[in-house]
Amino acid sequence: MLCWLLPLALLVPLCAQAASVDNLRLWAAPDHSRLVFDLSSPASAEVFTLDNPRRLVIDLDDSRFNTDVDRLDLSGSAISEVRTGVRDGGDLRVVLELSRAVEPRHFTLEPNEQYGHRLVVDLEYPGESAVEDPIDPIEAKIREQEIAVERAQKEAVAEGRDPDTVTPVVKKAQPHPKRDIIIAVDAGHGGEDPGATGPSGTREKDVVLEMAKRLSRLINATEGFKAVMIRDSDYYVGLRQRTRIAREQKADFFVSLHADAFNSPRPHGSSVFALSQSGATSETAKWLAATENRSDLIGGVDGNLSLDDKDEVLRGVLLDLTMTATLNDSLTIGGRVLDRMGRINDLHKPRVEQAGFVVLKSPDIPSLLVETGFISNPQEEQRLRDGGYQQRMMQAVFGGIRAHFERNPPPASLLAWQRDQGRGGAGDEYRIQPGDTLSEIAARHNVPVGQLRQVNELNGDVIRVGQVLRIPSS
Repeated sequence: MLCWLLPLALLVPLCAQAASVDNLRLWAAPDHSRLVFDLSSPASAEVFTLDNPRRLVIDLDDSRFNTDVDRLDLSGSAISEVRTGVRDGGDLRVVLELSRAVEPRHFTLEPNEQYGHRLVVDLEYPGESAVEDPIDPIEAKIREQEIAVERAQKEAVAEGRDPDTVTPVVKKAQPHPKRDIIIAVDAGHGGEDPGATGPSGTREKDVVLEMAKRLSRLINATEGFKAVMIRDSDYYVGLRQRTRIAREQKADFFVSLHADAFNSPRPHGSSVFALSQSGATSETAKWLAATENRSDLIGGVDGNLSLDDKDEVLRGVLLDLTMTATLNDSLTIGGRVLDRMGRINDLHKPRVEQAGFVVLKSPDIPSLLVETGFISNPQEEQRLRDGGYQQRMMQAVFGGIRAHFERNPPPASLLAWQRDQGRGGAGDEYRIQPGDTLSEIAARHNVPVGQLRQVNELNGDVIRVGQVLRIPSS
């Protein structure tokens, strides 16, 4: 063989074998399709689109095909046909016939415990929603107004200004929207990312998706609540994209479901996590957060813990004040959830833990990560596969969330309107009438507008007909 006669520096590149595509995997999501090439060794790729008809071309240098493309299930994706061929003697060309316009993105992944070298090609659908059942446009507009006022108020406080000067108080009372409280339900992992695997082969991504569907059904069956599923099938969603979807859907609360593993079978019990900005509350919390955050590599990002989108989220508002309020709500709700989960399963820790989970880093949405059990523990793996256990666990999770919002309903929500129907008769209460403004009500009862806002936890000037205000003593 000629290569044995060459200098050692030239030996490896000239004698290296071509990469082979050993398998193709495809996942279809509402806003994108993901195609993964399992490779025997690294291979550089060029990806580009062609029109009339629509095609995506993937050229892999010095590669060959070692799998049957006809076995690939294309249903639900943007791909109608896959063709392959050889070009320039030893390069591989893969042509995807497309049924719709796409914006392609590709990147490579290093080997991990489950897979070897991979080329990932994402076909993103411009303008498509990432959720099957997005929030109603009217409710979205109401939430946008609420969120804008909250941010303006917090910015004023952070900058030392009087928050009462941010929004006018002369706007007349509006009809009560009786809006739903939006709960974003996030099934961890998915698609290319199976999550943890139990001793019997149970995959975390499958278990938590089933629980997310159960939780969403419970939420949607409850008057005054609406669930938005971050993923409703087996596909991958990046960690930052999960919080971005929740924000786009104007979520009041975000809950991420997991069934994670530790590096030994001994740990057991359910846990609830809120975000920590300073450090993890236990070594287990630190380990789990590091494990979860590494999965963002599958999205083609670096997986670090920085709040890269804080300017986009808060438009330059200082984060400390916002995060403090959000974390307080997260910890309060987490305590209620944990208490109910403790009636279904052992608790890994008796308190809400905190760690730097990327998926919880939404400064303006209270968020929790729920570990429903350790899938690495053989007994808990068996329970996590049981439909009855899943249902009881989700009833506990929703029970804690529901209890919080029944006690602290957003002013424009149906729950707030229902609560106010039984109020208004006491001497220190006033039911808002058509034509009322906040400033007129304050003047009529001889109390400062700011105090009226504070007592009733009002962020802005929008008040609703039928809403009941508590009038502080003058």
